[in-house]
Amino acid sequence: MTNFVFIAVLFAALCHAGWNALIKVGLDPLSSTALIAVGSAVVSIVCLPVAGMPAAAAWPWLIASAFIHLLYFAALIESYRTGDLGQVYPIARGTAPLMTAGASLVFVGEHLSATSWSGIAALAAGVLLLSARGGRELAHVDRRAVGFALLTALTICAYSVVDGIGARASLNPQSYVLWLLIGNALALVPYALWRDSNGVKAAMRRFWLRGLGGGTMQALSYGIALWAMTLAPIAIVASLRETSVLFGALIAVVVLKEPLRAVRIVAAVLIVFGLVLIRL
Repeated sequence: MTNFVFIAVLFAALCHAGWNALIKVGLDPLSSTALIAVGSAVVSIVCLPVAGMPAAAAWPWLIASAFIHLLYFAALIESYRTGDLGQVYPIARGTAPLMTAGASLVFVGEHLSATSWSGIAALAAGVLLLSARGGRELAHVDRRAVGFALLTALTICAYSVVDGIGARASLNPQSYVLWLLIGNALALVPYALWRDSNGVKAAMRRFWLRGLGGGTMQALSYGIALWAMTLAPIAIVASLRETSVLFGALIAVVVLKEPLRAVRIVAAVLIVFGLVLIRL
């Protein structure tokens, strides 16, 4: 991985943290999911005329990814309904990089060095630690919530591998991302309206501009990530994207004035150590 690709993926992670922070305030997970899906689809439709079309070989991967993303959001929402964020988020985001590394080895044949494996493990540990909120959440683990969190991690792994392969097959990763975001909206919005029609419609009327801004950042974030997956191992790119948790923590401390606890400092050191190992 070149320095340019490495820095670009970190920028994509920053964008990912940005749209999450933009949408998070005042919205439930279901409404924010639908809002972002619509916003990113609008941005994609506007950009399609200049992006062209992906190769025909990419379409099966695009369709598969849209369904996997639907399952991802359904599992994530259910995990939030049954468990605390402090349980669900670290399990989902912390275990996904290790799953993706294993899956890319089996299904794509990408072999990583021992140093890269160590870096991914350190980064995953940092994500887990950074998301932890103390003994209360860890002492009372809800099995149902953990089950949905692990299912969420599995879907993250699945769409990372599928989209990595699809972007390579498309010969046009930018077009692949645009069509994927449109497909996600077509799959996710009907599901969201079925679950809570009034709440989702109210959120779209009130926060549509925020959704458009967040959708723009989502399109940019995932577009960079999939472009990087055509140039670097899928597992490495997927792991680097999880540094969005670190950027999110920085936003929480600097912008939202949340306390800088010792556990956050240790977690940040682990994540940076993982990044150094991956870069090496």
